[in-house]
Amino acid sequence: MPPMHRSPSNASPVLINAPLLVRWPLPTPPADGDKEGRGRVLIVGGARQMPGAVILAATAALRVGAGKLQIATVASVATSVGVAMPEAFVHAVPEARDGGFHAAAARTLPQICKAAGAIVLGPGMIENRALAPLVLAILRGLSAQNAVVLDAGALTVLHRHRKRLPEFSCGLVVTPHAGEMAKLMGDDKDAVIDARLQTVQNAARDLNAVAILKGAETFICDGNTTYRNVAGNVGLATSGSGDTLSGLIAGLIARGASPLQAAVWGVHLHACAGEVLAQKMGPLGYLPRELLGEIPSLMAGFAPP
Repeated sequence: MPPMHRSPSNASPVLINAPLLVRWPLPTPPADGDKEGRGRVLIVGGARQMPGAVILAATAALRVGAGKLQIATVASVATSVGVAMPEAFVHAVPEARDGGFHAAAARTLPQICKAAGAIVLGPGMIENRALAPLVLAILRGLSAQNAVVLDAGALTVLHRHRKRLPEFSCGLVVTPHAGEMAKLMGDDKDAVIDARLQTVQNAARDLNAVAILKGAETFICDGNTTYRNVAGNVGLATSGSGDTLSGLIAGLIARGASPLQAAVWGVHLHACAGEVLAQKMGPLGYLPRELLGEIPSLMAGFAPP
């Protein structure tokens, strides 16, 4: 069972550590279960210039045990992504001249997204004129049976529309670092850094979402309880690291975790994988894709005795 919720206004953040995760076990699939029982993840993202981001997120979703995987990316790279990710069904999405998603994608993607229990929206996406209307169209078409991890471009492009996010029925997880949080919430980056705890709590309340404020110290809040992660190291601060985190969270949601539990577990697994690699390779220079090979054993290590 999850820890008791406490109001962020009168309680210190809950430290994320091994004992907490042992007390808050992930849903366990039955021994005779199949892939349908571990849910469907859809990764929406990529661009002609950045096809790898969706591969990182997709790999992460499978590493935490998601059952079925789909990817929606721009047409010019869809075949290459499918070859690199043979476990996935890949949708080729209409592509704009700038290499990002075309406005026509809003006619087909919302329906594709409805069939996924967990969706990562944003890795590697270009912030062109089509992106905000596309993200809003996808969110509008979802129900309480869907959860969306908003990341990167698909998150920051909503800064003019953030007051609309509580209107949508789907579960939401937002994953900004300080700069992205400042843009999303219309604040100053230095102000966000100076008041990280209050910022993440305000964002969770204002957006009706599980909010993650990433950094050397990462805070997670659902509007009731705030969690604090201090595991990890500076080697995690590199290109592609956020894509892997978003995929971990979505994969955990697909297999039955709540958005809050998935965020807490995903952040800590990601950080602990960085610690393992720092011990093996050194504190700098390991790659985000290398994190993912450490995830299954770490996840098993946090299972109840």
